[in-house]
Amino acid sequence: MRVLIIGAGQVGESIAADLDDSHDVVIVESDPSRCEELTYRLDVLTVSGDGTAISTLEEAGIHEADMVIATTDDDETNIVACSTAKATCQAFTIARIKNTEFLNTWQRSGTAFGIDFMVCTNLLTAESIVRLIGLPAARDVDPFADGRVQMAEFEVGEDSPIADQTVSEADRFDSLTFAALLRDDDVVIPRGETPIDVGDRVVVIGSPESVREFAADVAPHEHVGTNEEVVVVGGSEIGYHTARLLEERGFDPRLVERDPDRARSLAEELPGTVVMESDATDVGFLEREHVGEADVLVAALDSDEKNLLSCLLAKRLGVERTVAVVDQTAYVDLFETVGIDIGVSPRAVVAEEITRFTREGRAENVAIIESDRAEVIEIEIDADSALANRSIQESIADLPEGLVIGAITRGDSLVVPRGETVVEPGDRVVVFADADVADEVTPRL
Repeated sequence: MRVLIIGAGQVGESIAADLDDSHDVVIVESDPSRCEELTYRLDVLTVSGDGTAISTLEEAGIHEADMVIATTDDDETNIVACSTAKATCQAFTIARIKNTEFLNTWQRSGTAFGIDFMVCTNLLTAESIVRLIGLPAARDVDPFADGRVQMAEFEVGEDSPIADQTVSEADRFDSLTFAALLRDDDVVIPRGETPIDVGDRVVVIGSPESVREFAADVAPHEHVGTNEEVVVVGGSEIGYHTARLLEERGFDPRLVERDPDRARSLAEELPGTVVMESDATDVGFLEREHVGEADVLVAALDSDEKNLLSCLLAKRLGVERTVAVVDQTAYVDLFETVGIDIGVSPRAVVAEEITRFTREGRAENVAIIESDRAEVIEIEIDADSALANRSIQESIADLPEGLVIGAITRGDSLVVPRGETVVEPGDRVVVFADADVADEVTPRL
């Protein structure tokens, strides 16, 4: 495809880096120095100019574009850019936005603003955070097959009962598949005798119930499900949506917001949340409100530095797990190195959501694992698939190594994949694939 990306920030660069080896990518960016930097760093063509101007888009080859992705930090710019592109050509348009009001307008009409797909950064980030809560030790969770299948990544700590067990010893669940072990820089496809080491990240695929049961095995000393006490720090849009989604899932969260007017507004909009007006870095307040007794603290303030401080204070007071919103994607590893349990980058979340639309083949859903080290792919099987009408044991021998079939849904039923299981046309299969073979595997499935 010819893909035109408007905006060369962290999101635009991340998408371009993922596409430049398999697609014809053009980046439109208003900063000439940024254009020059990306020209040397990536295999892309750059055009310096205003992405909302038709003259700039024509210079970038808008008439030949198959897809236009507007990823600047300004909602209105992205909307106008997509509208201009749609008025000029028939390209598929994707707009990144932050304001959920734009999302609501687009969802009601389906064609508003001339946008084919709209990605809301704040809502996607909140959804990513909420999926982690209720699953102790989970670092990533993604739903597949309309929620009937989950992929989850868990970190094995020193005190985890499954540490030093083999996969066959840890696999005590009928509807769960051990897809991979992420060990240092390696992706290990597990066998029954494969040992699980401290520090490994275990990727499992199965029913939501089995994933929750496995979470309890990984970290039995932590609460699983809606029994967790959650404190959200910061009444930002991400903080608000996190609390709202937690309410919908049956949690009773607490939210700390410093601004009196914002706190009052949030209290009215979140009837199931206890909203406290205070500074989340006030140690005296945190102690009085027993924040240290919380199972999870989510820091969703307006700066990375404040989120880091809030999480470190919470850890010092005894909070089990801390989740920090990290605006600068490059800081995520740093946050986790200094003691934050999970850093969630809104830019990385939205880049992954947009990237899945660019995948070739018939993939219905894609989750990217650990900065593109692997992928989990959902695909509907047709008669031409290498899996169709064959047992898994037979067909897997004709597919590349680094592939694991994690789950199969057939109609409304979940089929647990075993060697003798025969895959039928119409089945939806969720597979784990090492990044080295993902592009090769998808067309063959």
